[in-house]
Amino acid sequence: MFDQIYVIYDIPSTQLALMISVGFVLFYWVGCIFIRPFLRMFLRGRSSMNDMVGYVLSCFCVFYGLLLGLIAVAAYQNYGEVENNVGREAISLTALYQDVKSYPEPLGQNLTWLLRDYTRYVIKYAWPLQRQGIIPDGGRVRVNAFHEKLISFEPTTKGEEILHAEALRQFNVFFEARRMRLQSITTGIPSVMWYVVLIGALINIAIVWMFDMKFVAHLLLGGLLVFFLGAMIFLIAAMDNPFRGEVSVSSQAFELVYQTMIDESDTGVDE
Repeated sequence: MFDQIYVIYDIPSTQLALMISVGFVLFYWVGCIFIRPFLRMFLRGRSSMNDMVGYVLSCFCVFYGLLLGLIAVAAYQNYGEVENNVGREAISLTALYQDVKSYPEPLGQNLTWLLRDYTRYVIKYAWPLQRQGIIPDGGRVRVNAFHEKLISFEPTTKGEEILHAEALRQFNVFFEARRMRLQSITTGIPSVMWYVVLIGALINIAIVWMFDMKFVAHLLLGGLLVFFLGAMIFLIAAMDNPFRGEVSVSSQAFELVYQTMIDESDTGVDE
């Protein structure tokens, strides 16, 4: 079910927020007209009906509010962690590029060209695939080609041994950060938690329907409550998949690295 809802990330964030929040309000208003009379039949004629409903609602909101808060924090922390991993990969890529620039020619030129090609691929091809939830495979080929070139080098001096050891260490840091980025492409809140969130929202709305108050006040006060409820669910959904939608991790870190590579290159590469 939820695999098909990823289409929401193709909608601009502002428009999506309004669609979800207003959709909740419309659902609540329609329920006030058609569903509320049936729910109130169970409590009709009982004294202190609003007190009972208010007590149940307050107890429910404690648990449901805590659930939404924890999920929102978890989604935000996951987003921040993915963003940090992307920055870490870009930084390690820059350091690796600076190391291999000092290798003897023509190996140094070949290694720097491979890194520029990898960076360009990530920006122009891998990132659009990530935004669709697809794990790109072209980067693996480029990284393997670079690694084969790198380990083929045989140092002949003490300085080259130190440089080569540092380049290998930096490559391992880069490779680890890259793997973490790829694993984050499909990360997200489990479907079972989304079921609980949506069921909880429906229960929350149903309890509010049971309040005994004037119809206009019901529409206004309940509408405000469910509007914010929809906004909270939008917030969680927007941050749930760090590479999807407008609220997503961008490729800016790699773009800065690529521009630095072009500026420092003697020959450059074609855009």
